[in-house]
Amino acid sequence: MNPRRPAALALAAALLTLAGCASAETGPSAHAATPATPGPATVTVDEHADRTTLKAAVGTTVTLALHSTYWSAATSSAPEVLAPDGAPSTAPSPSCRPGGGCGTVTAAFTARAPGTARLTATRTSCGEALNCPPEQRTYEVTVDVED
Repeated sequence: MNPRRPAALALAAALLTLAGCASAETGPSAHAATPATPGPATVTVDEHADRTTLKAAVGTTVTLALHSTYWSAATSSAPEVLAPDGAPSTAPSPSCRPGGGCGTVTAAFTARAPGTARLTATRTSCGEALNCPPEQRTYEVTVDVED
């Protein structure tokens, strides 16, 4: 028999005993845990949501991420219903060739009150020296905000 084996077994038994003691519930605080409260919902939409309608509850954050830096910042048709959360951001892709429009334009809005608002953005260029066809110049998503 290996002379180290009994020592290793004793060490393993001691560690298992300590682990069992560490996980045991003791005292009144062990039962006073409060359930986690869920935060407000967040919905992110992109080009795939163009010309669609989505439903959101009051308090929901709606983030619009359009994947081209040629898009204008999105605006809300009813800021009292769907209010902008600060300034939009533009994140160009570092590997993009100049004039390529690679990157993302992102804007966040908070659903403030029941009603309907449209988020819209526009662009005229779909690439370096490439005008967009009329059906690709506007982006619109309708948001129905409910209580």
